[in-house]
Amino acid sequence: MTALVPKSMLRRGSEGAQQIQTTIQDALSSAGIRADGNATGVQRTIQDALQQAGLLPLENAPAQATAADRASAARTASDEDSTARLHGAEPTTRTARGTTTEYSYSNHAGTRSYTLYVPPGLDAADAAAAPLMMMLHGCTQTPADFAAGTRMNALADAHGVLVVYPAQTARDNGQKCWNWFRSEDQRRGEGEPAILAGIVDDIASRHRVDTRRVYVAGLSAGAAMAVILGRTYPDKFAAVGAHSGLPFGAATDVPGAFAAMQGRSARNATPPDADGHRVPTIVVHGTADHTVRANNGSAIVADATAGTTSVAPLRAEMSETARVNGRECTHTAFVDSEGRVRVEHVLVTGAGHAWSGGDPSGSHTDAKGPDASALILAFCLRHAH
Repeated sequence: MTALVPKSMLRRGSEGAQQIQTTIQDALSSAGIRADGNATGVQRTIQDALQQAGLLPLENAPAQATAADRASAARTASDEDSTARLHGAEPTTRTARGTTTEYSYSNHAGTRSYTLYVPPGLDAADAAAAPLMMMLHGCTQTPADFAAGTRMNALADAHGVLVVYPAQTARDNGQKCWNWFRSEDQRRGEGEPAILAGIVDDIASRHRVDTRRVYVAGLSAGAAMAVILGRTYPDKFAAVGAHSGLPFGAATDVPGAFAAMQGRSARNATPPDADGHRVPTIVVHGTADHTVRANNGSAIVADATAGTTSVAPLRAEMSETARVNGRECTHTAFVDSEGRVRVEHVLVTGAGHAWSGGDPSGSHTDAKGPDASALILAFCLRHAH
């Protein structure tokens, strides 16, 4: 489930499938992705995610398979791999084959270390410029823990994406949370946003980065900071993935943070700036999340789809419910005036405060849910500046 399409395309058989394939090709073209090996990998991610949602026939299944047939096939695959399959260009591999290197970055706002994952071949002198995904861990986590739990590096291998995992320090936050709730860490050019944006530039000085395709995603406090980066650096980040996070401006101090996490934020809605610039955003949240209540995810969506005096609000083009790995998921796509999907909201019934579809080797993961890493990467790779 992801790469959502209008209801008019949700028809069974070859006609509906052909329209979806055409939509994928148009999305790749509009993102400036050429029909080469990288494009094939991106397309495969989108197609596999659609198959999980039942919007395209599963491979090796009849084109006219019923929804029950598809659900049964998905459950069988899940039974064979309880941590859920990755949606990649190849069968899932749990062992990423690239290289991991630790660096440190400093600027006027402070110092943070980060771990950079480089898939095989992207460290070559003649390697093409690659997309960059920034992954922001949740409280108490580390880059290694977050990488293991999300398995984003295995997906990166399949699609030629650099992945960076910045590390919060116990010195800057006792629980290693990103300080999303402090005013000084919610402004461009200051605090943690300035440091994290600077890390992108630091990586670009070492590797060939496709600056049109730089993305940020996170879990919990990391998701809240990802939303902040999308708001404060929309020129740098082309898309945002927020898993179990909070909206921009949800709090300005610690008491306000705890209230916001329980869905009692005193914030006012914060729609896009007057120029109407929006960063495409995908939100994943569980209905049984008692740490960060699910209405926070809805608030992120409300901000991302709101209109201004110069730009009309996004409209909900489709809202569908499907079962993925035994979990009921409601997913909604929001489109702009040209019919382009700019926001997706994935609500997972019964899921708690954990990375959906994650690997149990990492903390705060839920192996049963739909694969959030595949959902987020597929969404992000369809967008570029």
